[in-house]
Amino acid sequence: MPSSVLARLPPGSVRLVAAFGLLLLVSLLVLGRRRPPGPVARTSNGGSRVFDPAALFLSLSAGANATIKADLRALTAGPHLAGTPAAAGPVAHVLGRFRVAGLRTLTREYAPLLSYPGNASSLSLLRADGSPLARLSLQEPADVGGRGGLVRPYHAYAPSGAAVAEAVFVNLGREEDYAALDKLGVGVRGRIAVARRGGGYRGAVVARAAEKGAVAVLIAGRADGGVERGVVMLGGPGDPLTPGWAATVGAERLGFDNEAVKRRFPTIPSMPVPAETAAAIIRSLGGPAVPAEWKVGLGVDAGGLGPGPTLVNFTYQEDRKFEMIRDIFGIIKGSEEPDRYVILGNHRDAWTYGAVDPNSGTAALLNIAQRLGKMLQSGWKPRRSIILCSWDAEEFGMIGSTEWVEENLADLHLKAVAYLNVDCAVQGVGFFAGSTPQLDKLLVDVTRQVKDPDVMGKMVHDTWNEMNGGISIERLARTDSDFAPFVHHAGIPSMDLYYGQEFSGYHTALDSYSWMEKHGDPLFLRHLAITEIWGLLALRLADDPVLPFDYQDYASQLLEHINALSVLLGNSQAVNVMNGSIDDLFGAAMEALKEAKKLQQLDLYDEHARMRRRLLNDRLLLAERSFLQAEGLEGRRWFKHLLYSPPEDYESKLSFFPGIADAISRSGDLSAKEREAAIQHEVWKVSRAIQRAASVLRGDFNQQNKPSNFSSLVTP
Repeated sequence: MPSSVLARLPPGSVRLVAAFGLLLLVSLLVLGRRRPPGPVARTSNGGSRVFDPAALFLSLSAGANATIKADLRALTAGPHLAGTPAAAGPVAHVLGRFRVAGLRTLTREYAPLLSYPGNASSLSLLRADGSPLARLSLQEPADVGGRGGLVRPYHAYAPSGAAVAEAVFVNLGREEDYAALDKLGVGVRGRIAVARRGGGYRGAVVARAAEKGAVAVLIAGRADGGVERGVVMLGGPGDPLTPGWAATVGAERLGFDNEAVKRRFPTIPSMPVPAETAAAIIRSLGGPAVPAEWKVGLGVDAGGLGPGPTLVNFTYQEDRKFEMIRDIFGIIKGSEEPDRYVILGNHRDAWTYGAVDPNSGTAALLNIAQRLGKMLQSGWKPRRSIILCSWDAEEFGMIGSTEWVEENLADLHLKAVAYLNVDCAVQGVGFFAGSTPQLDKLLVDVTRQVKDPDVMGKMVHDTWNEMNGGISIERLARTDSDFAPFVHHAGIPSMDLYYGQEFSGYHTALDSYSWMEKHGDPLFLRHLAITEIWGLLALRLADDPVLPFDYQDYASQLLEHINALSVLLGNSQAVNVMNGSIDDLFGAAMEALKEAKKLQQLDLYDEHARMRRRLLNDRLLLAERSFLQAEGLEGRRWFKHLLYSPPEDYESKLSFFPGIADAISRSGDLSAKEREAAIQHEVWKVSRAIQRAASVLRGDFNQQNKPSNFSSLVTP
């Protein structure tokens, strides 16, 4: 009440108002102190119960490794390639486990274009005169005596074709390998390129060979007998005929003669072959000797780089068709903010049995569902909604997740808090993670709560830190798992979690339950650790009153990026424009953290405080969207994230700022002035995006606070 009004009241009334005000203040303070610190559930007798969600979740770990083991055994009972009848088994299993946990379930069907091998594939060696020399095996050695039902090794979306031509061994099929061949006078034009795996994305290896004039590509399998299946489509995730919208039944589909569609598909046939088959071809070649370092993993002790004198007779038949796929969702509605979504995802489909890729993650997701169901039964409810997602057709290019994101993009832009991805949950030793930077501190905090599965008496954080000489978190510019549409297209804060950096049976018949039980995780304790980390992250994001985002880490990471870019360009002046934007982001991030600390001191149930928290949380989750460019990257409209989308050139030295990376790779034929202008234009785009994020964090687009001199704080 204004003092002028108080002055007009009778003296007794003034004392009464003052006493009432003092009583109200004391009451608020007392009630504030009595408010419980965690989520509350009302009991049947009118009382209340306070929950510590993390403690409750971890209390359910007893016997969880055995449950995870049983789920993995059931999920990997047979092959379950997307779009095939065998895919129905895991669908029923996941739906059943979600329902038993008490989660509301939904399914969503899409009808994308998928690709399978036909029945007319063959490979043989011919003498120079065309007479038969040897029929070469396409059978995966690791599958000999197996359970059957496996799709034979192939490259999805490789076109049908046939060739009789000389062969050339191109090592890993990188640009530097072709440069080495050029120096030796060896070319691939009109010939079949034979490569060994390890040269990056297989689709890029095939595309590069086609650019060099090759008529087909054979990629060698592993020395242990596994032959790696995989997709060779270009241009990003999702159904190739519905870029930007969902591949629902009856939806618009672009024609195969559409120029954008044609760019998605390889122009020459390709196939993965057993290592011994590739070695037999190389041993038959003449020409310059194979360098010793090019022989690794092939068992080649003789032969040359080619071409000839032998000929390779290669035929591949593709079967493209529209097939139904199913995404499955388990949903827990939030008690206070049901319109804010914390999303956990794992894909369900596999090239073979999928014990590592992806069903180690599926089993972990099902255990999280079970625990959350038990927590619900005890009376706990999350503040925000939690959505558990089981994606289909990831192996064909993240199709299930991409179609869902495209279909729900407007809703996700407004409501998605974060996406937490686990694909190959366990493929070896050691914890690894990728993240958008504002989630770094949250991830580090959670790993301090989970016991290390391999070292007694230590937490995951300890061994993670020791293994890398410090905490190492990758950035999510890759397009090899289901975080891609969430980050690159929708601008949603995301994570990717896994144990073990590489698995030798990747996409082969060796990816079996037997391998996991004997070698990968015999006690299933690594599965348990990933489950706990994944679940605790979800609970923090779903239950913390103020979202645990820290954009100071983002500013720090961006400063590292521009320093690396300056070194690459050899010109620090070219990126100076970004320094001011990063300083402003750091200042806005500090203000947001200060505001968060103040809000954490307020009464959790006060309506005004609740509204202030909601407004801050909205700014925190929407700041990531500021890094999107609505029209997408130049020539690649689907990719919209200006900081973390993949570069067009798969061999680019930049794993960030994709527009700048593209400008660098495309500027080879430009003059120095034109090159500088093209790069500078992309630098300005990034600078504006960072400035947008700072403005969103502040919540007042008219306010331009003086930026903190962040650069001077972290650089000598």
